[in-house]
Amino acid sequence: MKKTFITKIPDKPGSFLKPTKIISNLGLNITRVSYNNAIDTNILFIEVEGSEVVINKAYEVLKQDNFLFKEDKSNVILMEFKLLDKPNSLLPILEIISEFNFNISYISSQENNTDYQYFKMALFIDDPSKVDSFLKRVTKYCSVRIITYDKTEKNLDNTVFYISFAHELATKLDLEKNKINDLIENSNLVMQLLEDDSNPHMTFEYIAKFGDLLNNYRGFNFNPRIKVKELKDYTLYSIEPPCGSNIYIIKKDNDLIFVDSGFRTYIKEMKNVLRYLIPNFDTYKRSLIITHPDIDHCGLVEMFDKIYVSKDCYENFKNELNNKPNFREAYKPHEPYVKISKILSNYIPPKLESLIVVDNEAKNPFDYIGSVNISNLEFKFYLGNNGHSKGEVFITLDSIYFTGDILVNPKGYTDEQKAFNVLAPYLMTSVNMDSIKAKEERLKLEVMIKDTDIICYGHGEPRL
Repeated sequence: MKKTFITKIPDKPGSFLKPTKIISNLGLNITRVSYNNAIDTNILFIEVEGSEVVINKAYEVLKQDNFLFKEDKSNVILMEFKLLDKPNSLLPILEIISEFNFNISYISSQENNTDYQYFKMALFIDDPSKVDSFLKRVTKYCSVRIITYDKTEKNLDNTVFYISFAHELATKLDLEKNKINDLIENSNLVMQLLEDDSNPHMTFEYIAKFGDLLNNYRGFNFNPRIKVKELKDYTLYSIEPPCGSNIYIIKKDNDLIFVDSGFRTYIKEMKNVLRYLIPNFDTYKRSLIITHPDIDHCGLVEMFDKIYVSKDCYENFKNELNNKPNFREAYKPHEPYVKISKILSNYIPPKLESLIVVDNEAKNPFDYIGSVNISNLEFKFYLGNNGHSKGEVFITLDSIYFTGDILVNPKGYTDEQKAFNVLAPYLMTSVNMDSIKAKEERLKLEVMIKDTDIICYGHGEPRL
């Protein structure tokens, strides 16, 4: 098994040697190391591989020697002190900080051709109850402003940067506290995978923007583009959330057949939309077809007792439920982005007992692999070639093509979709697992589709 230790080390010679000796002496293999003082000066990420017993032993030794990073043991507050620009004006402030036993983890100031200097200081505060007393003391000497940290500041201490970054996202998206270290770890891993980027802070700006966009469209701000088309004896609904995959619904008699289901973070909003769009929505029988197992297509799985998937798609979810990497997580360039996406969108995989595999042992891309018949409608499944995502299929119903992400429609993106969809290619280096194969299957599918056919794209306005 593998485990990443987030270690906190002093910024001095020999710091990396000590935790490395502990790990090496236990016979563990170090598979990844990351340290970047342009982002943090004290955090060292060490990924190790070995047996669970030995890894647990290493954890205890590192913990005993105070090498493990524990974000919840201290609070970090960034303050701005307005001081007269004259000799010794800072000295009484530093003396009070020392008296309260606060540790300064970051300090920055520069003259500005006025009578004042503004000192920004990030303070480690072990006991938050001391803050009020501290502020009463220092305000006798100067005015103080408590501010949130600025992501554009360079060379911030690890705690100011990582803690503020992770907690800001966690607060906005109501994340569980135990997800914060996972968010820190995978944000660092994205940065390391993109280490050729001249501005490592951009990585975190993109992740923060990912979280901001998810958050901005919750509640009353969730306003998807909706289209409805009457076809023969059934109705086709197209719902395009601002973030995440398109959602398609076929309504016939007392059945609702969904194709893909967006991000889980919008499950409450989607239920409200569905109940408004389809009167007596909760009385219908509901089934879900998943074109591929990317989490932005699988968010509403808990709403369905029957979910139809390809054989590989089933294996993907089975891995997740057994605490193994899913197919994208097993592909290193995509691993951290997928894990971050799971955290920020509150993803939950489907239960295995709800999955129904559609598979006739077809081997070749674009082979027919089986059908699902619901309410006298035949949904035909065809194998993809794993260019975009392993386990992908496209599905036809009469003259309708549900393409998943084999085909998307960038020209038909809303402004919100454009803003969100630029993030993944940057943070994953490519949204495809094999771009050559993805291009091949896209071109082949485009040739198959007639001008009169309906195209239900994975993202972007459908051609109805």
